[in-house]
Amino acid sequence: MKDTLMRYTTFLFQRPITLCCGLVSASLLLAACTTPFPPAGQENTSTATTQTSDGPEQQALRTMASLQTRIDRVAAPLLVNNSALCKGQARNLLGFAAKNKYSYTGELADTVQATFGYGERLQVTNVLAGSGAARVGVQRGDLLLAIEGKPAPTGENAEKPAAAMLAPLVRKQSTIKLTLQRNNAPLDIAIPLTMSCAFSFELGNADHVNAYTDSRRILITRGLVNFTQSDDELAYAMAKEMAHSILAHPAKQRMVATMDGIIDNLIRLRPELDTMNGMAGVKAYPRQLDVDADRLSLYLAARAGYNIEQAPRFWQRLASQYPASVLNGYTAIHPSTSSRLPALEKTVVEIQAKQTSGQPLLP
Repeated sequence: MKDTLMRYTTFLFQRPITLCCGLVSASLLLAACTTPFPPAGQENTSTATTQTSDGPEQQALRTMASLQTRIDRVAAPLLVNNSALCKGQARNLLGFAAKNKYSYTGELADTVQATFGYGERLQVTNVLAGSGAARVGVQRGDLLLAIEGKPAPTGENAEKPAAAMLAPLVRKQSTIKLTLQRNNAPLDIAIPLTMSCAFSFELGNADHVNAYTDSRRILITRGLVNFTQSDDELAYAMAKEMAHSILAHPAKQRMVATMDGIIDNLIRLRPELDTMNGMAGVKAYPRQLDVDADRLSLYLAARAGYNIEQAPRFWQRLASQYPASVLNGYTAIHPSTSSRLPALEKTVVEIQAKQTSGQPLLP
């Protein structure tokens, strides 16, 4: 069985679609080889989301799906509420993800169907909170029957022609009419597009505590997800990588290709963890780049409704438990935590003052 976990297309964000099997230009869809969302009713954010009858691959899929569900729940307000700060990286979106059993490598199709019940037709697997799709009532489990009256693609590689159908509509229209199937009955629905930051958040299938961005994809390792003690803490880490992306820090570090390779590896069902020894070729961010990202990240988190008061303590705890000497850990890539803490605390006070006085949360 191949290591690549899936060929995954999500209708959440706007950027060119990179399928695992090729490249198609579209302004609506995001595709990446990433982790699945469980169908409605199967959510569980515990890492022990397994069933006794599952085989090892089904257990791995369920565990990864539950962690990805938590990541995307935390990501939603970060993406929807920060388009003004994402500069040229904000796009329109429909606001839901869809896949079928062939969204994974062909060898996994039967396992995926047995695990999550996906079939031939694209099925809504996640609805982005705050999006147009959420506002008009799109639900997980809805099947995609038609796009503007034309039958929606089914079967293998259904995402690619679906992307080709939707891309020109997004460029020309403010709403898109879809026909869905719910409870065995067709449902016509017009979905207003929503402006959002055009990043994808992906789960890294590894226990080391770290995060990576290639400026379009942001990967949070399983180890870092499990290290966080609340959604606020997870939001701090996710917003920090968003800030690095918005500020083009991977490009300034000449690390885009390296980060891209790391993300491609860690989203696999069986990543090659031997390549993650040491710092895996990643250069440590200079202090000033981290200070700039720290400041912007706190604004991103606050605008998304997260409580930023404990952010300095979170970064201090992370650096204490995973110091720079842990070469595959977060602090090795983001050193000088102690020297950044005063700037973090100053920014928290600045944002809280703006919140109290009703000023716009703009850095």
